[in-house]
Amino acid sequence: MTDVSPLFRPFRLRGLELANRVVMAPMTRSRSPGGFPNDENVAYYTRRAAAEVGLILSEGTIPRRRGGSNDAEVPLFWGEEALAGWKRVIDSVHAAGGKMGPQVWHQGMSRKPGSGHFPDAPSDGPSGVTLTGKKVGEEPSEAEVLDMAQAYADAARDAKRLGFDCVELHGAHAYLIDEFFWEVTNRRTDRFGGSIEARAEFAAETIRRCRAAVDDLPLIIRISQWKSVDYGAKVARTPEELERWVKVLADAGVDAIHCSQRRILEPEFPSVDGPNGLNLAGWVKKLSGLPTISVGSVGLSSEFTGAFRGEGSAAGKLDEVVERVEKGEFDLVAVGRALLQDPEWAQKVHAGRFDELRDYQPLAIQTYY
Repeated sequence: MTDVSPLFRPFRLRGLELANRVVMAPMTRSRSPGGFPNDENVAYYTRRAAAEVGLILSEGTIPRRRGGSNDAEVPLFWGEEALAGWKRVIDSVHAAGGKMGPQVWHQGMSRKPGSGHFPDAPSDGPSGVTLTGKKVGEEPSEAEVLDMAQAYADAARDAKRLGFDCVELHGAHAYLIDEFFWEVTNRRTDRFGGSIEARAEFAAETIRRCRAAVDDLPLIIRISQWKSVDYGAKVARTPEELERWVKVLADAGVDAIHCSQRRILEPEFPSVDGPNGLNLAGWVKKLSGLPTISVGSVGLSSEFTGAFRGEGSAAGKLDEVVERVEKGEFDLVAVGRALLQDPEWAQKVHAGRFDELRDYQPLAIQTYY
């Protein structure tokens, strides 16, 4: 039987005390008609909070740039009605003993024009360039870029006001912040483009503004190498480049880095430390000194993109993930589809009830239980 105790040791992130190392990964659900959280949203998060999830990171929520989303049922994180809905969510999560932060998510040029809450609004991006490198619009001015950064900070300020415990910025998967990181989409020649440090400056500007808005509330940023249109993409091709990248984020004041990869045990630089080497979260922690969250098909046998093709996944072993937490390679473990399938996943793992863990079924992504 796997000794899972390392997953259930407390962890302190800035001033936030977490009961364990299990994080609910952000997962888009498209269950907020008009962009407003409702009774279903409240119940969905509360079930996980009541069943030993140490930290809940919400589905992606949209800041106040009107072209931020391609789906009008993705929740907003601005405006009176949306924020009133989120207040009900966090109050219920706290009543159940949970901790939670919103993930602030601007889709950037990943958004299809003419879609979302405000179809007539233009999409934002670093250079007016699509994810395939096609020039389709004008490069935004520096003032416009700064307003994009401020939109995240406005959401962070509201998160603190509503009583959330932390804030995560979505800087992965070829969404807005990641589009500044990535050479394909960032062709700027001002302070926000060029070297890997300059391409990280938009994220740093956003982090600094968020820090000023929330004071001591923990700030997390999610990053990835892979992009929604290119699973083999790399922002950092070597550990040296990765160190330069994450140093900018650390110096800006972020408290933790959430490292997204498709499979949690996949080595980031196997040519450096071998086929069983550090994953992305392990390297980022080693190079930055910051706490990291690792994610990627935890508790399941296959990686997550199969879910979008209607594929299921068998419950998988946790032995090596737990071993890496025990060794300190990364600090927190984000769980996605397994918690969609079963709100009591963390509770069952903690109690050693492994025979009760459910295989992931394709219908889980269509439900809101």
